[in-house]
Amino acid sequence: MTTTAIPQKAVRRQVTRSRIDWGKIGSYFVLVLFAIIYLGPLLMLVNTSLKSMPEFMKDATSPATQFHWENFADAWTKANFPKYILNSIIYTASATAIYIVTAVFVAFPIARGYIRFSGVVLTLFVIALFLPPALIPQFQLILNLGLYNNPVGYIMLFLVNPIGIVILVNYIKTVPKELDEAAALDGCGYFRFVWLIVLPLIRPAIATVIVLHAIGIWNEIIAPTIYLTSKEYYPITRGLIVFQGVYGSNWPTLAAAVLMLTFPMLILFLFLQRYIISGLTAGSVKG
Repeated sequence: MTTTAIPQKAVRRQVTRSRIDWGKIGSYFVLVLFAIIYLGPLLMLVNTSLKSMPEFMKDATSPATQFHWENFADAWTKANFPKYILNSIIYTASATAIYIVTAVFVAFPIARGYIRFSGVVLTLFVIALFLPPALIPQFQLILNLGLYNNPVGYIMLFLVNPIGIVILVNYIKTVPKELDEAAALDGCGYFRFVWLIVLPLIRPAIATVIVLHAIGIWNEIIAPTIYLTSKEYYPITRGLIVFQGVYGSNWPTLAAAVLMLTFPMLILFLFLQRYIISGLTAGSVKG
């Protein structure tokens, strides 16, 4: 009776597979650890929002024994959420839409080199990322234009964002330049070409810029404190400061209000998340 010898390479391969990959296990451990550190404060916020005030005062860190969903209803009514959140939606949607349209038409000629010193212009946008906000000149400009305590003036504050230009320029560089020549031969105009051909091709970059820009406007707290003095124009972040000043001792209700503040941007992120990774990767590596 003869036996078939197992090749030596196959034996080595099986031994290698049977070994524990400690490097991969260590990587997953680090990722899980960072996830716990990152999600810990958020889970504490959720836990606090579901407690009653006596339960919170008894032990602030213990898990909620009963879910008090009325905290969200109280925060919605007491914090005047319908009015403030509507203002935030108007500011965020209008400023982001105007910025995206203008940013694409600025980024396209820079990416293609259709303007002189396009590399220098792009470098200036990169340098602008590291400059502090010019609050005093900005305030004087808004004041002299008569747009202080005005929603239009507040929206104008968010029509410039260098990181979006940088991402769009570097992503547009990945679009074949032959499309420009083909469109020119077919008689397609510049604005029509950018709107109908370039925009659909750079959707990942646009989704990335939308999320970054919208989150920045939604979470802004310094600008509304400076430029909006009327409660009628308050965004949700400014309204939350007023709510905290009145109901600051009621921590469960305040935690519920903060959670509701995060829901719209969380929904936007979940809706556009499939585009974000590719948009950030191409927008930061290419070029």
